[in-house]
Amino acid sequence: MELAISIITGLMIIGALYAIHAKDLLSSVIACGIVGYSLVICFLLLKAPDLAIVQIVVDTITLIIMVAVVLDSSREELYSKPDTQGFITTVTTVLLIMILLYFFIVSIQSLDVLGTSSLRMAKHYIEGAAQKTGSANLVTGVVFDFRGYDTMGEAVVLVTAVLGVLTILRLKGKK
Repeated sequence: MELAISIITGLMIIGALYAIHAKDLLSSVIACGIVGYSLVICFLLLKAPDLAIVQIVVDTITLIIMVAVVLDSSREELYSKPDTQGFITTVTTVLLIMILLYFFIVSIQSLDVLGTSSLRMAKHYIEGAAQKTGSANLVTGVVFDFRGYDTMGEAVVLVTAVLGVLTILRLKGKK
């Protein structure tokens, strides 16, 4: 698992560097998306599917908005030379996506089977959560009593992403 995370982290660094130096803005946005989705794979390998879900939502919303903005504006930076290595860039992108897809499949297979858990805290939650929290629903008791701050943090991330989207897409008021 450490090797896979190291490889994915290396790919994230390469993607981030490409996003910084890309002449085409759409390529830069796609590289940022690859970095975000690579982080999802890292979260899955570290057995944190709740963080992976939040990252997927935020990254997808951000990627859609950034692509829409780039397609609505000019796609290239001013005063830049045209890209003459289009085929090499395409092959590299396809190869990178295939590598990330492979690690995504490996990370999904490394998750626990639905209903089982390899974490030592799961037994504590399952055995006494309903009695300790007074909740009729085990999931509600765990989410709001045992992991309240974590749930609040995830909600803050989602609300911040939505506010960012609304800020970018806001319409000018009528005068």
